[in-house]
Amino acid sequence: MNPQIREWSERIRAAGASGGTLELRGGGTKAFYGQAVKGEVLDTRAWRGVDNYEPTELVVTVRAGTPLTELAAVLAERGQVLPFEPPAFGDGATVGGVVAAGLSGPRRMSVGALRDFVLGCRIIDGRGEVQRFGGQVMKNVAGYDVARLMPGSLGTLALLLEVSLKVLPKPVADFTIAFELDQGEAIARLNQWGGQPLPVAASFWYEGTLFLRLAGAGAAVEAAARSLGGERVGADDAGLLWQGVREHTHPFFGGESPLWRLSLPTDAAVLPVSGPVAVEWGGAQRWLRGEHDATALRDVVAAAGGHATLFRGGDKGVGVFHPLPAVVARLNQRVKTAFDPNGVFGPERL
Repeated sequence: MNPQIREWSERIRAAGASGGTLELRGGGTKAFYGQAVKGEVLDTRAWRGVDNYEPTELVVTVRAGTPLTELAAVLAERGQVLPFEPPAFGDGATVGGVVAAGLSGPRRMSVGALRDFVLGCRIIDGRGEVQRFGGQVMKNVAGYDVARLMPGSLGTLALLLEVSLKVLPKPVADFTIAFELDQGEAIARLNQWGGQPLPVAASFWYEGTLFLRLAGAGAAVEAAARSLGGERVGADDAGLLWQGVREHTHPFFGGESPLWRLSLPTDAAVLPVSGPVAVEWGGAQRWLRGEHDATALRDVVAAAGGHATLFRGGDKGVGVFHPLPAVVARLNQRVKTAFDPNGVFGPERL
């Protein structure tokens, strides 16, 4: 066993035996997300590097402490990307932190979520034992899809050592068009376009303007742009726009007021809520700024078929995440107990 892995395994066992807790941390760029973090810090950044990369298989296996920028650079050399465009939210973001947070960027609406690209992983569980799940190539992934429990777990199930991810070629053409529409019109138009064979990669509506990103083969993108109309956005401005949406540097996300993330059916009507709103993912992800009564807001969102998360800021005492139905909550607790019976990892984070 590698000395670093042995050291971490022993530390986890010792914490379990003593009733101690650990906070698994990479770059710490997403520490704001979820309930307050508790426990002694276990820094994963010493375990870094790309273990295996097969461009022809569209699969990369990377250690969890690897900086996201380092992985992106390796993929870029072969014209490939992480298509779900995970947000870094600052310098130093690691691959392990990206997977643990489970967050996807603007292209999630067209390519799928981060979880859909996880093929396998190696972990140290709460007993200090090294486990491997899934495969390292797509054709070898079989059995229970345990590896996909890691995305979104926020480090509460296991210490992620390495992860195998599916990657895709960078789109040949990628540009953006804009339309002047109110929120209701934008949502209706997005759902209309969603039923057509169009290369729509991402969408973002804010303050009366809908930005539509087209990506794919050059001829298909050009044909779609001619058919849809709208005003073309320059490449540099479009690049800044989508980076701002992904990394929350866009003006909408600025300021200190609480930020709510609302997950809804794409065709849900405009919600009767006050405050600035932005709309992504064809209407499926909506952002809301401002102070809101958590119970009242969640009731409104639930009535529309969705759920609400206090993404950043505000009073976490109200609960960051939308309460789960009792049956689902019990299943989640059973999963937690199976991986971490002594409650070593991130207690109360979720």
